[in-house]
Amino acid sequence: MNVRRSAAALAAVGVLAAAAPAMAAGPSPSPKVAIPSGLYGTSDPTYDGVWRQSLTLVAQRTLGYRPAASAVDWLAGQQCGNGAFAAFRATPDKACDGKVMVDTNSTAAAVQALQAVGGHDAQVRKALVWLTNAQNKDGGWGYSPGGASDTNSTSVVIGAFAAVGQDPARVRTGGKSPYDLLAAMSVPCDQDGGGALAFQQDKKGKPAANADATAAGVLGALGKGFVVQAGKAPAHAACSRAGHPGPAQVADNAGAYLAAAVAKTGHLQSVLPGAKDRPDFGNTADAVVALAADGRSEQAKASYAWLEKNASQWAAQSGPAAYAQLILAAHAVGAQPGDFAGTSLVRSLNELGPAPQMATEQKQKTKSDSGSSFGVWWFVGVCLVAGIGVGFLISGRKKQQP
Repeated sequence: MNVRRSAAALAAVGVLAAAAPAMAAGPSPSPKVAIPSGLYGTSDPTYDGVWRQSLTLVAQRTLGYRPAASAVDWLAGQQCGNGAFAAFRATPDKACDGKVMVDTNSTAAAVQALQAVGGHDAQVRKALVWLTNAQNKDGGWGYSPGGASDTNSTSVVIGAFAAVGQDPARVRTGGKSPYDLLAAMSVPCDQDGGGALAFQQDKKGKPAANADATAAGVLGALGKGFVVQAGKAPAHAACSRAGHPGPAQVADNAGAYLAAAVAKTGHLQSVLPGAKDRPDFGNTADAVVALAADGRSEQAKASYAWLEKNASQWAAQSGPAAYAQLILAAHAVGAQPGDFAGTSLVRSLNELGPAPQMATEQKQKTKSDSGSSFGVWWFVGVCLVAGIGVGFLISGRKKQQP
């Protein structure tokens, strides 16, 4: 959920490039800003505040909790007037200007979280309109609006549309949908890394395998958001050739690549500078979710078992988004997050911020609260916005290939 979540999210702001914002390192010893009331975690939120809060709220709702009002209000209060979200705004009472670096990843994550908690239809709609106007001509999205499209950003945005029941295939610019971008990022089966997805194409216009992007891309190609359950077994266990693969084939080929990548050790390797031969816990958790969604349950469960044995310290050091990732991985494989090798992921997450309450209604009720017509009226609204030429594209910094 990387992409969340993507390595590129931090690369775009010059921090590092290999894991999701909250997953890359432990808490900062001395945050540059004060930790706001309602925000989960104690590390510096400058680069991941909205991201980690969004994953936390999604994980809590998945577990059947009703997040604390202060936690939801903090996230909702981060939204700019144009509908977009930045990674973190220390002074949300001030209007966003050109210096506020809004991004697609934070915005798409916030959409999934606010839709999950319910009661924020207007804000969700506004964010989706902004995302629609930030779509590139190749059908995808970059981290910054106007930046080159990448698999991670495109996939987390797909998850936002899917969360409200909107078919991502209908979100088009220049006749292309986000699935066209993912197909273009798929490495042909007969090439090195066949089946994997690239983060971005190289200078020659060719895709190169990237495990982080592949895990994100599986969910994107399947039209899934952060929360998934085990899917149907893939049509082909190995990469299957196709001239221009459709979304299902892109997902299956990518799933085959991930299954092979974790088959020997149970985990993915870190590609961070100086981290040679070290496991990548965050991307492994994302791979578990992706493998489960693609119906590769056996390998997903094996990698989750590896996480149970090895990831507790990483989660404790990394904070709320890491716990949320593990909870979502547990949900995907049908495991119990309350007993993660003797550790309760649920309690560990909830203790990092305002306490949620166990919801009395069924979890599905949140979705119905917004009304089944959400996708219809939102889509009509977007068409009207596009028809009058209103756009929110902001010239952003172009992300670099990690």
